Amino acid sequence: MLPLLGLATIVVLLGAILSKRMSPLVALIIVPIAASLIGGFGFQTSKFVIDGLKNLAPVVGMFVFAILYFGTITDAGTLDPIIDRILRAVGTRPTRIVMGTTLLALLIHLDGSGAVCFLVTIPAMLPLYDRLKMDRRVLAAAVSMAAGINFLPWTGPMIRASASLHLPISALFNPLIPVQIVGLVFVFGMAFWLGRREEKRLGYRRADGAVPMPRRELTPEEQALRRPKNFWFNIVLTLLVLGTMVVLGEKVPPAIMFMVGLCIALMVNYPNVEMQRKRIDAHARAALMMAGILLAAGVFTGIMQGSGMLKAMAQAAVGFVPQAMASHIPVALGLVSMPLSMLFDPDSFYFGVLPVVAEVAGQLGVPAVHVGQAALLGQMTTGFPVSPLTPATFLVVGLCGIDLADHQKFSFPLLFGASIVMTIACVVLGVFPL
Repeated sequence: MLPLLGLATIVVLLGAILSKRMSPLVALIIVPIAASLIGGFGFQTSKFVIDGLKNLAPVVGMFVFAILYFGTITDAGTLDPIIDRILRAVGTRPTRIVMGTTLLALLIHLDGSGAVCFLVTIPAMLPLYDRLKMDRRVLAAAVSMAAGINFLPWTGPMIRASASLHLPISALFNPLIPVQIVGLVFVFGMAFWLGRREEKRLGYRRADGAVPMPRRELTPEEQALRRPKNFWFNIVLTLLVLGTMVVLGEKVPPAIMFMVGLCIALMVNYPNVEMQRKRIDAHARAALMMAGILLAAGVFTGIMQGSGMLKAMAQAAVGFVPQAMASHIPVALGLVSMPLSMLFDPDSFYFGVLPVVAEVAGQLGVPAVHVGQAALLGQMTTGFPVSPLTPATFLVVGLCGIDLADHQKFSFPLLFGASIVMTIACVVLGVFPL
């Protein structure tokens, strides 16, 4: 009963969001609460919800103050010179712009944080996409592919897989290095293809080999907010905030760094109290909308975990593995690991599903390390930027100003393709023996 209820909850949720019959915020709250009541959990539902909200509170705090922080330094003009230099580097040809976006996101994601990657890359590149009238979904897809393919030893999925299977990270990661290189080739190939498609859609005909550079025109209101003299101060402040998050992330929560950074940025750039209030008001709508979505996601994950629906689904799914197909478990898991990101949050999968799959595979002679590597090819790696179970997905769509359903429909095939290509590479390179 419980596995079917969990599956029905996921299906109804995704159906409601993708069909646009409900907004993500409404669906993430109403659907799981209804499922919990139908399952007979009654007043326990309240406890599930509160637990889910508590777990997401630090993430909500980080995202809210990150939006306010980056909004403030953008108002001060900090990103203007950076955008201008990116413009000169990539030009105005969509193909180079999309590939440059992918490279920028890949480099920023070296810290292992998808949130930081999106918070830095999207605001920097979005004005360029808008000036050239490029599809914002392309921007979302480019940063999603770059972040998704970059599963480094210090990223969440790698750490979870190592802990749940009791394997050293080197055993999981090192054999996947050439596989990841293949994945990167695929990602940049897709970025090139997306850029060429944008050129055709926009009707570029470059007789002289160049497209005229769009002019930067600021409104009088925007010009009044610019603080060009504070450029280097804002850059150093941003590097300190992000650097502290990377180096001292376990000791100093990111939410605190963005809180302190916002206060300093406001006091230096806008010492007048009234101007500080206006800057906060200007970005409060985006911050509140993001906070609402994230808290709604906390309701969903809290109920799914607290009720045991996720665990029951995992145990039921493992029972359908045919014994004769045991040797193909890593390949099969690699092929479905990315779509499974739509059904399981990272903790539920890596600590609930993966150990059970690895145990079944081990009893049939398949090493646990291969099962872990297969999961890493898509489960909350290439899959996390489109999964409704991760706050980063809502961060991408919020920063890009696009609909969740549109982002998923556009980016899902590209991310799934990357996962499939890497799985094939694992077979060809001998990582997964057949």
